[in-house]
Amino acid sequence: MVTEGQQRKYDVYKSTLDAETLETARLELREDDSSREQTLEQFRHWIEKHPRIKKCRTDSLFLLRFLRTKKFSLPMAQDMLERYLTVRQLYPHWFQKLDINDPELEAIIDNGYIVALPKRDQQGRKVLMSCAGRFDATKYSSAHMARIHSLVSEALLDDERSQVHGYVYLNDEAGLTMNHFSTWSFTDMRNVLRCIQNCMPARNKGTHIINIPNSVAKILEFGISLLNDKFKKRILIHRNIDELKEAVDPKILPKEYGGEIPLSEMIDEFKKELKKKRDELVALDDMYIEITPKDYQEANEEFGGICGSFRKLEVD
Repeated sequence: MVTEGQQRKYDVYKSTLDAETLETARLELREDDSSREQTLEQFRHWIEKHPRIKKCRTDSLFLLRFLRTKKFSLPMAQDMLERYLTVRQLYPHWFQKLDINDPELEAIIDNGYIVALPKRDQQGRKVLMSCAGRFDATKYSSAHMARIHSLVSEALLDDERSQVHGYVYLNDEAGLTMNHFSTWSFTDMRNVLRCIQNCMPARNKGTHIINIPNSVAKILEFGISLLNDKFKKRILIHRNIDELKEAVDPKILPKEYGGEIPLSEMIDEFKKELKKKRDELVALDDMYIEITPKDYQEANEEFGGICGSFRKLEVD
């Protein structure tokens, strides 16, 4: 972490990427040795001089999250970093205390609600899978759901190959019920989706959804309607696992979905990775930006004048 008034000492970037991924970064992200070095220097100088950013990571991997997501547009990367730091403080119940040793978060991982698959897809993208039926909505809240997604995302965001190639999401909605939505207000749903779209430094390349129960189909449709056009176009809905396997290489899936490795083994290995990164994930809470009245105002705006929760939403 860099704090105001301290002497700045920066790491020297050393690429961990293979030649093919470096070429992808050059072609798709406008990244080469010269642009990377120059932009990192400018980014750090901007953070030093920023009147509201008091503490922030300035290591290469952290800043490259934003630069690669924004294809090395420095102004856009700076804007995203501001928003990233802001939402972490506006919504601490969603984005802070990402501690795998927290018994509740650890139990959610153990139950297999969300896991990063060990094998990448054919485009080199990291694949995250969530199984709604493995999240106990009678025991855990929407805040738990948001925090566990934040924990998993933050644990993966420093991976260089994923920064370049991006991420794909597989959502098995079997077992999804009204209980999963009941603690979400319309405003919270709008805000968390806005945070995902505008504040998270990740190249989201696609989302595959399977097994949508008829009882909650309209609510999922409502949630998708809140996304911007770019995200909407990257959502593919499949009726069943067979359709999913036509779009995704079955070999990368858990054995229960036609793959080779049992889900339980994937969970165990992924949990070990989360444990290794525990200290750096907890340390993210040290970052600090001063919040403005405008930030609070935008956070408290009602979605289209509608307030309330999904308990009041009528479903045919």
